[in-house]
Order: sequence, then C-alpha cells, then structure tokens
Amino acid sequence: MFQHAASRCAQAVSELQAQVRALGGDPERRGSVSGSIHRAWVVIKSTITGMDEAAVLAECERGEEVARKAYEDALSKDLPADVRSMIERQYQGVRQHQDRVRQVRGAS
Repeated sequence: MFQHAASRCAQAVSELQAQVRALGGDPERRGSVSGSIHRAWVVIKSTITGMDEAAVLAECERGEEVARKAYEDALSKDLPADVRSMIERQYQGVRQHQDRVRQVRGAS
C-alpha cells in the first residue's frame, strides 16, 4: 500500500513539475519544508512508539489530510482546464489512499 502511494506521489510530482515547465516556470526540485518535517516526524514517532502500526497509520492519515487540503486549495483557484483536470485526478488519488489508510487503521 505504501509503495503504491509513494509511486503515485512521485508520479504526481513529476507531472506537476512538467506542467510548471510547460507554463514557463522553474519547479521546485524538492518537497516543502512541512512535507519534510512530516516525513521526519513519522520516522521519529515510529521509533518512539516501537513501530506501532496504529501510530504510523495515524500519522500517514494526517499526512494525507494535509495533501488533501493542499489539493482542495489548488482546486479553489481559477485554473486552466488541463491543469484543473490533472489536479482533480491527483486529488482523487490522495482521497483514495487516505480512505485505504483509514480502512487499514480501522482493521488494526
């Protein structure tokens, strides 16, 4: 599940960077500070909690919530149709992964 999510995320980043270039911009080459902090927190929390699955899943769910809100913010903007379509598709992927994490979390 996490490998699939990581692959989806890498593909989304690649797509977004290509779109920024197509529009004449220079995309960031690394994640946001908050994203880096969140990834570090997941590692720290995993270590502190002895790799407790429920705690790791809770942090993953929180991370997906941050991503979901970022996509919703982007979708609230006036975007060209092709960009909006790409963002909407990626947003659906975030929502699907968030739902899967919730399901796994509920089963643990």
